[in-house]
Amino acid sequence: MAHRRSVQPARVLGQDELTSAMIGIGLNFGGRATDEPNIEDTLLGAAIAGLEEDDLRVLAMLTTWFGIHSSYVIASRLAKIVAQSGSDRVRAYFAALAAWRSADHRFAPLLRARPERQTDLLGAGGQFQVQRRGEDERFAGGPLRVPAGVLRDRPQDVLPPAALAKHHRAYHWRVVMGPTFRADMWAALEREPALTSAELARRTYGSYATAWRVQRDAGVLRTE
Repeated sequence: MAHRRSVQPARVLGQDELTSAMIGIGLNFGGRATDEPNIEDTLLGAAIAGLEEDDLRVLAMLTTWFGIHSSYVIASRLAKIVAQSGSDRVRAYFAALAAWRSADHRFAPLLRARPERQTDLLGAGGQFQVQRRGEDERFAGGPLRVPAGVLRDRPQDVLPPAALAKHHRAYHWRVVMGPTFRADMWAALEREPALTSAELARRTYGSYATAWRVQRDAGVLRTE
């Protein structure tokens, strides 16, 4: 069967699955980690939990994670799946992250998907909190208005890059060759060398052509 590329998450993660996936990408929750979850799927799922279910702990840790690891996110895919989100709050959040990390121009498309009006993280009382405490410096003046102190920033809540690269092979390969679908394909082939090109492309949301080339290159190395 021909491969039809889709960058959208294959399915929505349930609460327990999402917690395990977040642990798998380096957020220090208690529990068992999923083995090498897809990074962009997990970021979107965590943002939905944080913004639509008002889980500020998840949102705080996710924001800290992004500040540490954004260089290794496949920005093009993240922008596409966020743009198709039905949540204005989710789009405002990722646009705010893009504004915060504006030096990384890969995230500029996230800004184009933001809602027309600034969004308040908090519902009732949000404006009062901003007047009283000021804005979180990471989000100040951006698409999402966040009062200072609401999303705590604790680097110890997130694995550093060196530690994450040791147990998440896709992240490892993104460090080696840059945040690309090709990097994720190398990791997938390490786990399952017998994957077909179509299945490799499907699992990593990449193109068939890239998957075929990765398989070819992996075969060259195996025959050395």
